[in-house]
Amino acid sequence: ADPTCVLCMKCFLGSIHKEHRYRMTTSGGGGFCDCGDAEAWKKGPYCQQHRHPPTDRDAEEVRHVSLLSREDTYYCMLFNDEVHTYEQVIYTLQKAVNCSQKEAVSFATTVDRDGRKSVRYGDFQFCDQAKSVIVVSRNTSRQSKPLRVQVMHSSVVAHQCFALRALSWLGQIIQYSDGLRRVLCEVGLQRGPEGEYSSLVDKLMLNDSKMWKGARNIYHQLLMNSLLMDLKYKKIFAIQFAKNYRRLQTDFMEDDHERVVSVTSLSVQLFTVPTMARMLMVEENLMTTIIKTFVDHLRHRDLQGRFQFDRYTAQQAFKFGRVQSLIGDLKYILISRPSEWSDQLRLKFLEGLDAFLELLKCMQGMDPVVRQVGQHIEMEPEWEAAFTLQMKLTHIISMIQEWCSTDEHVLIEAYRKCLSALSHCHSGLPDGEQPISLSVAGHCVETFRYQVSQDKVSIHLPVCRLLAGLHVLLSRTEVASRFPEQLPLVSPPPPLLIELPLRCLVLCAQVHAGMWRRNGFSLINQIYYYHNVKCRVEMFDKDMIMLQAGASMMDPNHFLMIVLSRFELFHIFSSADCRKRYRDTHKGTCVCVCVCGAGERYVSGVGQVESFDEVRREIIHQLSIRPMAHSELVKALPENGNKETGLERVIDSVASFKKPGVTGRGLYELRPEWNKHFNLYFHHFTLPPPSPPLLCPLFGSLVNLLQCDVLLAVEGAVLQWAVEPSGGGWTESMLQRVRHMGGVLDPNPMGYCPKVICTSTQGGVWRTNCVCTLCVLCLFRKKKVCLCLQMVANIKTMRERTSSTLTTLRDKDKAERKRKAEMARLRREKIMAQMSEMQKHFINENKELFQQREWAEPSTVNW
Repeated sequence: ADPTCVLCMKCFLGSIHKEHRYRMTTSGGGGFCDCGDAEAWKKGPYCQQHRHPPTDRDAEEVRHVSLLSREDTYYCMLFNDEVHTYEQVIYTLQKAVNCSQKEAVSFATTVDRDGRKSVRYGDFQFCDQAKSVIVVSRNTSRQSKPLRVQVMHSSVVAHQCFALRALSWLGQIIQYSDGLRRVLCEVGLQRGPEGEYSSLVDKLMLNDSKMWKGARNIYHQLLMNSLLMDLKYKKIFAIQFAKNYRRLQTDFMEDDHERVVSVTSLSVQLFTVPTMARMLMVEENLMTTIIKTFVDHLRHRDLQGRFQFDRYTAQQAFKFGRVQSLIGDLKYILISRPSEWSDQLRLKFLEGLDAFLELLKCMQGMDPVVRQVGQHIEMEPEWEAAFTLQMKLTHIISMIQEWCSTDEHVLIEAYRKCLSALSHCHSGLPDGEQPISLSVAGHCVETFRYQVSQDKVSIHLPVCRLLAGLHVLLSRTEVASRFPEQLPLVSPPPPLLIELPLRCLVLCAQVHAGMWRRNGFSLINQIYYYHNVKCRVEMFDKDMIMLQAGASMMDPNHFLMIVLSRFELFHIFSSADCRKRYRDTHKGTCVCVCVCGAGERYVSGVGQVESFDEVRREIIHQLSIRPMAHSELVKALPENGNKETGLERVIDSVASFKKPGVTGRGLYELRPEWNKHFNLYFHHFTLPPPSPPLLCPLFGSLVNLLQCDVLLAVEGAVLQWAVEPSGGGWTESMLQRVRHMGGVLDPNPMGYCPKVICTSTQGGVWRTNCVCTLCVLCLFRKKKVCLCLQMVANIKTMRERTSSTLTTLRDKDKAERKRKAEMARLRREKIMAQMSEMQKHFINENKELFQQREWAEPSTVNW
């Protein structure tokens, strides 16, 4: 028998072997039902359905469900749910119907498989008594609701059994006749006298959650064998499914069965067909319907209208898990982007985008955190639900961007809508604060007062990140250069475009610096997933792109001054008196942001590269760490909506495969010719950094960051700290990044001598001097040589002292061992002398005894 075959399982469970001890396994090859094959069984080759003639037991079962029965009989019917465990059902049945454990196990197994099982048959009072016991038994378990049980009249059960047999028979017979199948489709889809939603198919779908598992499976199979087998009727059914979508999903949220046995699971059969999905999007506005249904079921919001997931009960968490299935339906209709657009498709897609932006606005700024000072946080806040939602929507956001990339009109309108949504989110951003003025290196800029270490900050910024993705598409398709009048790039202004992503990066820097330790592990986990391969494409990467977009629209000096202000490092680089007070802060990360902003160009649309260049660069840096197996590389690369990483396209060109040994595994090793493409920012400064790709026109002004006055002032401050006798507040990492930026500015530093600006105060007056970078580095090198020589001398002195100390210790230990050995020898001699004296004394006292027995002289006795 084939254990995966429904018919085989019915035959087996209807045979005598059901009561035997058995074990089921799956073997290779095909399977076929062995029911009736006498050679396949030692006894009982027939099941109850196929054996002839029927036994008395069969007749009794027929009598129980006969419509001609004159007695008023009932069934106590136990129904399945996905809440209670096997043990709870078995215990309850043993208590309610007074059955053995083996019978209770059989009942529970049938209930789980078919969705229901009669556990008692008789008059109403007899069955109702069992029902009462089952219902009351919930008090003995931790479940919030009892097992679902119902007392049903035998005639109702008989009708249901007959209907299931009829549906099963129809599902089989229509496979042999196309004409009969079309007739069944016509009858099933024909409207009744009630009008819309009155067809047999509509009624079955709308009552799906009221049926038990067995009934659902049979009519679902009938739908797949009939309506879904014909393109004409499949389209009509898909339209009715879309019309009923909200009602079906609402019923599913209240249902206690898994999605696999819900009619909503048929969406995969309908929405994954590209032509069908676009037809439903245009005619039934399906994209908007799915998104609004999803938003409607996430009802917990804070005062600002953002999603709130804290203090979720178990029931709410259960429903949240079910709501996520709607995201899968949205993925189905977006998984294949159109090659041709109609006006109606553009209109309906943009309407769906409006609904999606409303969803993202509810996520923008959710789960904000405030730095805990004084004492550690008492209770870890809920954070997993928000990140679960973020990860579920990651591929949806990528797919929406792919759809926008195929039509310029759609891309421009989507960009405008996203700008408008971001402006709405920024409406209360300055929070009524008075503007403050910042000044450094002769430049001045106005901003508002905000500190990540004191005010609220959120890591969830999907609206900003969607805008960043669309901005890159504008650059990639050159729409901005051809239609500049259609793109209002100054609303909101660039400083507000970079504000929220910059806060996120500052938060990460402060967490890594240990400033948020009192906020517990919830924040650490959020920062981890922010950079993790599962989320970074639509989180960290998009934040960096938004900073690059804002920097390309702003004066580079103003951009860097705002960056310094948000990192709370402005006074370090603008006032010589404040440097010593900020030595232990996260200065290096600020420089890192500048490095990434100007040097990270391996994104199609930011730099003049293709998608395979991005993948190849990721692989190069992964294999620069160590040789890796194929599975390790796959896990280290982000996936698209089709679970693809692009690894196979480029791996052979950059890596060679080393075959596994006897006990090892095969590893990919980086080819030597690709070593020059390794970015020395992650390694050391023995060679100049690799030449970065050219910037796209929309991001072309990013290069000005590398030569603006404020950045040169920052570099000068770091270099000055490196040569100061007091050591300043610099670190090796900061100096490495400054030198790296010099290499990015000029890949051949031997032919160019970049300048940095060093600031100082004399008599309260600011003085700015241009200093040769190489001169400072030479001075730094002399200092480093001295430090190294001094370190060698210190190490030599420490080794000499250590050697002398070890020699002394060894001598002392040797002397101590010699002293102890001598004491032990003396102690043994003393003991032997005492024993000899006692021996002589004993013999002298017992001379007569020794003489009578003619014992040997004492000197010959062996003691």
